[in-house]
Amino acid sequence: MSLPVQPQPQDYDFDLDEALTSVVGLRSIIPEDGFTAAILGTERLGNGVLINDKGLALTIGYLITEAETVWITGHDGRTAQGHALAYDQETGFGLVQALTPLDLPALPLGDSARAGTGEPVVVGGAGGRQQAVAAQIVAKKEFAGYWEYLLDEAIFTAPGHHNWGGTAVIGSAGELLGIGSLQVQQWTEESRGQDCNMIVPINLLKPILDEMLSFGRPQRPPRPWLGVYATEFGKHIVIAGLANHGPALSAGVEPGDIVLAVDGIEVRGLAEFYRRVWALGKAGVEVPLLVSRDGRGFELHLQSIDRNQLFKSPILH
Repeated sequence: MSLPVQPQPQDYDFDLDEALTSVVGLRSIIPEDGFTAAILGTERLGNGVLINDKGLALTIGYLITEAETVWITGHDGRTAQGHALAYDQETGFGLVQALTPLDLPALPLGDSARAGTGEPVVVGGAGGRQQAVAAQIVAKKEFAGYWEYLLDEAIFTAPGHHNWGGTAVIGSAGELLGIGSLQVQQWTEESRGQDCNMIVPINLLKPILDEMLSFGRPQRPPRPWLGVYATEFGKHIVIAGLANHGPALSAGVEPGDIVLAVDGIEVRGLAEFYRRVWALGKAGVEVPLLVSRDGRGFELHLQSIDRNQLFKSPILH
């Protein structure tokens, strides 16, 4: 298993230290009665990346969901209050706007589609080189998360960064290729398992950025949400947990249920499960699930919702 290595300026064709000053620290406070408070906590710490000269920071959205207070800290220790401007459930991206000038450089957006497996990158957190990892892209592939989340092609980098949330993945030209979301294990023929970071590719931001800035979220129809935490066990999709106030809980779904089919069509794997649900229509559509419980199969009808309706709106300071 590779150990994290601090990047060195001489190994890059761009000003590494200047690029890393674009990465800022984020601290957000969420009200105790927020929908996500019980799962994600009421205080969240992570990173963000400045993407323009007006103090707009791109981050991973779970850091700022329902945040009533956000603080942004630069590499020099200066702190500014921020506003949780936007969050997109589908990509996972979040935007924070600094409310006072930061006077820090921004990272240009790169082209994540052109970044290939084996390409060296820097995964940077707030704090300069000491909080950065010299890494490489080890895979680009589909990722399905247990919280009804799916990326057709996520980026995976290794070695893993210990403070991965909202980190900047910086390419060979000093450009932003993606934002850190998770720490996972990647299995290869050469390694039984290595710590990696799952990265949301920056190209997913470009078509929705203007709408996020204008409306706080992309103006596409919201996907139907069931309120399940699901996992793969062999070829089976198993319900591991249920969200409070979610459609699945209301419809009688129970932890341990095995999902066999959606609207009469057999599903295998989380990605297929999600795509079949989303193909039924936008949030609010009825979702028929065939489930197995204690060896008995039966159908449940879930009235899907837009999960954003459960979230507290950010406070404009």
